Amino acid sequence: MGAPDKIAIHNLFGIEGLDIAWYGILIAVGIVAGVLLAVYEAKRRGYTSELLVDFMILALPLAIVGARIYYVAFEWDYYSQHPEEIVAIWNGGIAIYGAIIGGVIAALILSRWRKFPLGRLLDICAPGLVLGQAIGRWGNFVNQEAFGNIVTDPNLQFFPYAVYIQERFTGTEWVIDQWVQATFFYESMWDIGVMVLLLVYARRAKHDGNVFAMYLIGYGIGRFWIEGIRISTLQTGFGMPVSQFLSLILVIIGIVYILVMRKRNKPDVLYEGRYCKDFKKAEA
Repeated sequence: MGAPDKIAIHNLFGIEGLDIAWYGILIAVGIVAGVLLAVYEAKRRGYTSELLVDFMILALPLAIVGARIYYVAFEWDYYSQHPEEIVAIWNGGIAIYGAIIGGVIAALILSRWRKFPLGRLLDICAPGLVLGQAIGRWGNFVNQEAFGNIVTDPNLQFFPYAVYIQERFTGTEWVIDQWVQATFFYESMWDIGVMVLLLVYARRAKHDGNVFAMYLIGYGIGRFWIEGIRISTLQTGFGMPVSQFLSLILVIIGIVYILVMRKRNKPDVLYEGRYCKDFKKAEA
C-alpha cells in the first residue's frame, strides 16, 4: 500500500518545482468554509459580510505568522542551528494554537478599531473556526503526520480506527509499514461535533463571548484527549505535550469565563455601527 501523493498539481504552468500541495488546498478549503459559516452567523445576528472581510484582512497574515512563531518557538533547538529555515513555511511546520492566537490578536485590533464588541466577534467566528480545523486536519492524512499509537492488533487495523502509514521518522530511523491510530480523523469528527454544539448554543447564549468560551471548552477537551494518544508531538519540559497542556488551560479559561459572566449578569453592549444592516440602509 503506497503513501498518498502530497502534491495535487506538479509543475504548475510547466514551471519545474512550482507544485500545489494537497495540504495547502485543504487549508484553503477550510478557511473558505469557515469564513462562509462566519458570514452566515454574522448575517443571522443582523450584521453585514463586511465585518468578516475586514476581520480576515487582519486575521489571515497574523494567523500564519502566529502559527509559524508558535511552531518555531517549541522547535528552537533545531531552528537556532538553522535560522535560514525559520521563514521557510513552505517546508511545513505550523501550529493551530499559534494561528488561533494570531486570530484573537486580529479580533482585538478590529474590536478597538471599529468599536465592535470583542466577545461578539469571537462568537461569530467560533463555529467557522472549528469547521476550518475539521477540514484542515485531513491534510495530516495526506502528509502522513500527526498520527497516534501503533496498532498491532490485526482486528483493529481498519479505517477509521486506524490508518496505514507508509513511512515515518522515529527520531533515529525511518520505520515503514505501520498501522497507527487515525488521530487526524478523531479530531476532525470531534470538531464537527463541536461546530454543531456551537451553532445550537449560539441561539441560547446569554452573553457575548460565551460561544467562544464554549469553543475553548469543547475543542480543548477533545484536543487534550487526542494529544494523549498522539506520538511525535511537541513536548513541554515536564514530559507533557505542549498542546495537551495548553488545551487544559483553555478549558479552564472557558469555564471560568462562563461562570464569571453568569455571576455578573450584565447586559451586552449595544452596537449600532457600520456593520449593522440597518446602518447601511440609513447611509443609503
